[in-house]
Amino acid sequence: MEYLFQFVVAAVSTLCFGITFQVPRRHLLACGIGGGIAWLCYVLCLALGLSPAMATFAAALPLTLACRLFAIRFRAPVTLFLLCGIFPLVPGAGIYYTAYYFLQGAGQQMADKGFETAKIAIALALGIALVSSLPLPRHRRARPAGPRNAGENP
Repeated sequence: MEYLFQFVVAAVSTLCFGITFQVPRRHLLACGIGGGIAWLCYVLCLALGLSPAMATFAAALPLTLACRLFAIRFRAPVTLFLLCGIFPLVPGAGIYYTAYYFLQGAGQQMADKGFETAKIAIALALGIALVSSLPLPRHRRARPAGPRNAGENP
């Protein structure tokens, strides 16, 4: 039940993020589902004992695949779904605490938090790049019967 709750909250927050950035209405539900998928995968990976960076990488894979499928289904750019879908995975707190420790003069804590944040950001980028590099299946269109050009002999 806890995981279902986490999925719903992540989906709603991602949907609200999409509203804020004026995603067309017909794509909002898919954006929310993408964010829910990403967060659910992340939480499950953490529960299995993976590090935050590895959990982010693992969550980026099904997220990117789902976003590519949404893009095909709705005939929209993948980035429309992907930018909203990564919202729960972006290490915002890590960036905040890195800046906070910097301003406090806590060099070692800043370096530790900054390195951890960079690992998460790189894992997110690698996960997206890996799935984005996979080729999509090509759909063959049925050729119309008869000659191709009017001047061709049958």
